[in-house]
Amino acid sequence: MTSASTPKGERRRQALVEAAAELLAEGGFEAVRHRAVAERAGLPLASTTYYFSSLDDLTAAAVEHESRKELDDARAELDTLAERPRGTEVVTELVLDLLLGARSRDGGVESVLLRYERFVGSPRRPYLAPLMRELGAELQDLLVEIFTRSGMPVDRERLRVLTFLVDGAVVNALIESAPDPRAAARRVLRAQLG
Repeated sequence: MTSASTPKGERRRQALVEAAAELLAEGGFEAVRHRAVAERAGLPLASTTYYFSSLDDLTAAAVEHESRKELDDARAELDTLAERPRGTEVVTELVLDLLLGARSRDGGVESVLLRYERFVGSPRRPYLAPLMRELGAELQDLLVEIFTRSGMPVDRERLRVLTFLVDGAVVNALIESAPDPRAAARRVLRAQLG
């Protein structure tokens, strides 16, 4: 048994992943550095290279951790939804929580910006491509289920169109002088669902 697979090793590895995920959420890919992660986790600098083969490996673990946490939160929310018709406004907010993150509810422009930077920056990091495809498929499954349980079933192609419209509204809103990406996405989505 290696020390990385001991309970203490697993706790340390998890602490590094959580620290990297926090840094990623706060400052994007550029914020995830060996020293910053080790300091945030309260561990020696060498622990980042002991538990992870590279910074790419650590970054991928952080992306997966943050994304899985969001997907798990959405699944928990989905589990509370009985199958019944819902109004456009309720469905819109549930979908926006998944697409933009729950932090966007409070006008979290920075969290939306960092989220989109993560998506747009992923193609420059080929090691993330398989993970991003896997997470994207899980996200689409959840969105289809939300629409279905809410009495508004959509097929995959319609879901893609809705997602593209939301993404376009968000990107355009982010370049405004007083950006409100969630409000822009809400308007587009309500117009499509209404």
